[in-house]
Amino acid sequence: MTTSCRSWWRNCALEADSEILAIDRMEDHIAPIDPNAVKIRELISSLELCHHKAEQWVGNIIKAIGAGETRKGLGTRSPGQQHPAENVWQNACAALSAWCAGCPNTKIDLAIDTVPASQLLACLGERSPLKEWQVQRMIEKIRNAIHWPQSCDDPTAQYMWILLSGGEYESAYRTECPEHYKEHEDFWLRTVRTIIHDTENGDEADLSLGLAIDMLMPCHWRFVENLRVVLEAIGGRLNPEKPFAACGRNISLVPIRHRMEIVSNTLKVFCGASKSSQQIDRDLSALLGKPTKVKKWLAASLEKTMRLQLNPPAELRAISALAGPDWIRH
Repeated sequence: MTTSCRSWWRNCALEADSEILAIDRMEDHIAPIDPNAVKIRELISSLELCHHKAEQWVGNIIKAIGAGETRKGLGTRSPGQQHPAENVWQNACAALSAWCAGCPNTKIDLAIDTVPASQLLACLGERSPLKEWQVQRMIEKIRNAIHWPQSCDDPTAQYMWILLSGGEYESAYRTECPEHYKEHEDFWLRTVRTIIHDTENGDEADLSLGLAIDMLMPCHWRFVENLRVVLEAIGGRLNPEKPFAACGRNISLVPIRHRMEIVSNTLKVFCGASKSSQQIDRDLSALLGKPTKVKKWLAASLEKTMRLQLNPPAELRAISALAGPDWIRH
């Protein structure tokens, strides 16, 4: 019999294993939990190691555990303060919008990160109504992410999933064209039935173009390369040089993996595990300070979350495979 996870674990597990149950018992033994500890635990629940700032997030959480409080989290940025990566995302939207408006690739003088937009847009090839429809979906996806969470309150700004029906954490797929896309149902069907052939953890894999657009997250560490994969697929190149990486898909490629393993080892030792030959970070140990029941619960929660994200359990690997339902191939 399986046990469903508490909401704390929503970003890394669907079912509770023995380690999660043990950490939950730690929580039960310190109830009621101080509001500061609740806020720190919520930061852990929002952690995504595929985010381009994940290493900084982890550092902030460890500082918060050591200090017993945090001012980090959703909505803590000063009014008018721009996200450092927003220029990249906005340039991507501007370049894609200019292309949709008919501007030649060579006339779009923008850079998306360090890559000339003209180079990426050249992947699209000859213009067509289908390609314009697909690129418009990409623009909507990126804009929705830029303006989140404000876009959640504005139906006109929300992105309509092409193939996913429950969001990026769920394995539910659409079985028919959503009403939002009915006017261009043929475009929708041709998009979801276009299959990208790449790799998943080194093994050959297939990926629906519709799902790739659904999972094109600007905040992902590999956004520009993912953008290239999608643009190439729209242009007809379905065997990319580099695989598409999204959330748990190809998480083994994340550049901070080794660093996160050192952090994980450090947290284990802080929680009472015997020191081994594995590398730990003494500076992080100093930040954590003296162990307490609350600190151990938070540290154990962070360590388990990181480990599950770096090595997703079977039920989450099935979601991250992102191949799509069988019907799209028939």
